[in-house]
Amino acid sequence: MKFPQFLKKGDQIAVVCPARKIDYRMIEASVGIIKNQGFIPVIGETVGKSNHQFAGTDEERLQDLQKQLDTPAIKAIWCARGGYGTVRIIDQLDFTEFLKHPKWIIGYSDITVLHSHLHNLSVASMHGPLALDLYQCSHKAIDTFTELLSGQKKTIILKSSKKNKIGKASGQLVGGNLSMLYSLCGSPTTIDTRGKILCIEDLDEYLYHMDRMLQNLKRNGYFDQLKGLIVGGMTSMHDNTVPFGKKAKSIILEVVKEYDFPVVFNFPMGHVDDNLALILGAEVELKVEKEEVCFRYV
Repeated sequence: MKFPQFLKKGDQIAVVCPARKIDYRMIEASVGIIKNQGFIPVIGETVGKSNHQFAGTDEERLQDLQKQLDTPAIKAIWCARGGYGTVRIIDQLDFTEFLKHPKWIIGYSDITVLHSHLHNLSVASMHGPLALDLYQCSHKAIDTFTELLSGQKKTIILKSSKKNKIGKASGQLVGGNLSMLYSLCGSPTTIDTRGKILCIEDLDEYLYHMDRMLQNLKRNGYFDQLKGLIVGGMTSMHDNTVPFGKKAKSIILEVVKEYDFPVVFNFPMGHVDDNLALILGAEVELKVEKEEVCFRYV
């Protein structure tokens, strides 16, 4: 696994929109945070563009992201917003120059498409707040984000949930948004989870659809040789008029009940205020005990 260089003061961070449209005013406060840390934001041409719900046409979003991938002076690419749209351009992107000089690609939600693609290219990436929402995150999430950009990889200690499955595991961290992982199954961008620790999160889904997605991951072998499962925010889930009969945690536990890997719930990642930045592709250790959960980089 190749790790891009961590950033130092004066480095340039490109801000782009590979998916849904956004106005600069919506990210100005977040851009101010990285400015205050000594980084130089470079605002991509897709910020402020509009083509229906997208930040410009597919070709415009492709060109903007490609430009940042190919520019050596850009040390990180920070996605401004998720939503939907990255999958429409992923197969047209050329990573030839990027692989010569890898840089951090940062985001979550729809940006899982890029994370998964990079993992298959053996390049680490950063799952963390978007430019849209960094300024609204908890102080801990903001600090973790800016610290991780500079290479400060801190251990995360959590109070254990009653529904956690006890155990210890180590392996590469992979994953992201459940809906995106589900949609990538069967494509060249799907990830190999064997011997790894999978993290998942999602937003605004019906419980039956969550079950459908997890069943699909199971049928695709995602859990067969998995070492551990981290569950972040399963935020604003919905039920039908006729209830599905299980909540999010119970759905997950039922799907993975035949496996012996540890499971952690309420991990601070995803569509939550405490969305801590994580390095996908890094070797990590997960220790789940009755009272406490410890996540650390190794």
